[in-house]
Amino acid sequence: MSEFLSASDEATALENLHQQGCTDGLPVIIPTQERVSRMVLASGQAADMVLGTMGPGHGIASIEKIAVSAVMAGCLPDYMPIVVAAARAVIDPVFDLTEMQATTHCTAPLIIVNGPARHTCGPIASGFGALGPGHRANASIGRALRLAMINIGKGRPGTSDMALLGHPGKFTYCLAEDEENSPLKPLHVDLGFSTEDSVVTVIGAEAPHSVIFSGDGDDTDSYKYLLNILAIGLANAATNNATLTSGSVVVALNPDHANLLANAGLDRQAIAQELYDRCKISAKELRKLVPNFSGGPSATGDRYAFTGPEQILIVMAGGGGLYSMVMPSWCAGAHKNSPSSMLVESEFFCEVPGLAALTEN
Repeated sequence: MSEFLSASDEATALENLHQQGCTDGLPVIIPTQERVSRMVLASGQAADMVLGTMGPGHGIASIEKIAVSAVMAGCLPDYMPIVVAAARAVIDPVFDLTEMQATTHCTAPLIIVNGPARHTCGPIASGFGALGPGHRANASIGRALRLAMINIGKGRPGTSDMALLGHPGKFTYCLAEDEENSPLKPLHVDLGFSTEDSVVTVIGAEAPHSVIFSGDGDDTDSYKYLLNILAIGLANAATNNATLTSGSVVVALNPDHANLLANAGLDRQAIAQELYDRCKISAKELRKLVPNFSGGPSATGDRYAFTGPEQILIVMAGGGGLYSMVMPSWCAGAHKNSPSSMLVESEFFCEVPGLAALTEN
């Protein structure tokens, strides 16, 4: 069981947590024993159940410790199954959490939620401003994972979290896919899960890069121009994907852009293939722009940013309009920034009448 500290009042407790490096720099909800116990109860799991260890500090991630992070982040009990699934995802060895926490790159774990839990454990926003302020579930779920990475994984800036600058997604980085309005199958279905499953996919990602595109309804090649501009955003010479290669990335298509591609007869796999084919840069161009990453004067031909189209994850989210988003990656770690997907075990969730209100007290 976790050791609980003492303080004369919550204001003092908050200052103590700041001084000990236990926060993300913002105020937190004080994780009193009562609040943590309620959050553990909401998980439907035993407090001492161990999910694994979090690097680089290799702290033991128990349900109770995850609950502490969820309370501190401001989560409602409804969110706990998502937080637990996200923790499982980053603990999975394929995610390379230790390397991600220690890299000088700015990467942060992006949480993508699919399936019924988008509503039953939220609601988790997928429309206008889904990655911005005003969405309690998105903000607190992503923040809970970060606080766990700080306090369990010991990822603290300048000592073990060595990101040279970081990015705002290192505070919180979470959205749902807009499955109801998407012309594509849900992401988790294309990853091999059932439609009825609730799934959290976590992937290391840079901050979202805005991609502007306005199509011409009378031009049958308009979708190709969209693919061209998305590929530039994903794998221009300034990205690790172009220079180091082989890291998985995310493309968040807004509804207008997703429908343009779907109306051209492209499903998720075909869109990924088209982007893969376009995400390349010649050795000559690399020598001119980033000579230290060009492969030397003898290098010839084109360098592809990805090992295959499966490294390009495509989701539909946001409002309709001019702008979609791409999230390049750091392309490192033993598994080259592989995504990790986990089922949300909401069948174990323990609903307690009035629990949400009690947790806020």
